[in-house]
Amino acid sequence: MKEADHEWHDDGPERLYVITGGRSGTAAQGALDLVTLVISRTQPAPGMQPERAAIVRLCRAPLSVAELTAYLRLPFSAVAVLVADLMAEGAVETRSTVPPVADLRLLEEVMDGLEQL
Repeated sequence: MKEADHEWHDDGPERLYVITGGRSGTAAQGALDLVTLVISRTQPAPGMQPERAAIVRLCRAPLSVAELTAYLRLPFSAVAVLVADLMAEGAVETRSTVPPVADLRLLEEVMDGLEQL
C-alpha cells in the first residue's frame, strides 16, 4: 500500500458534529458575521478542546471571524458556534467593525453651515 492510502481524513461532517457538540447555531451567533473581530481575554485552559484553544491563542491580537475560519479550516457556522461558546465563558470578546451611526443633529448642523457659505 502506498503512503497516501493510510492518510487520515478528518474533514467530514462527523468532525464538525463533534467540534460543535451537534449544534448548528446559538443566540449569540446571530451577532457574529465574517468581519466581527475576536479578541482573547484569557489563556487556553488546560484540557480545552483543541479548536477552542486554537481560537484563544490566535486571537491574542484581534482577528476577524473570516480569518479564524481560514486558519482553522472550518466553516463559518462551526467557528461561530465555538466563538459564541467562548464568549459565554468569558474567554474571548467580540467587537463589531461597523462604525457607529453618525449623530443626526451634528450632520444637520454641518449641512446648515455649508448652506450658509
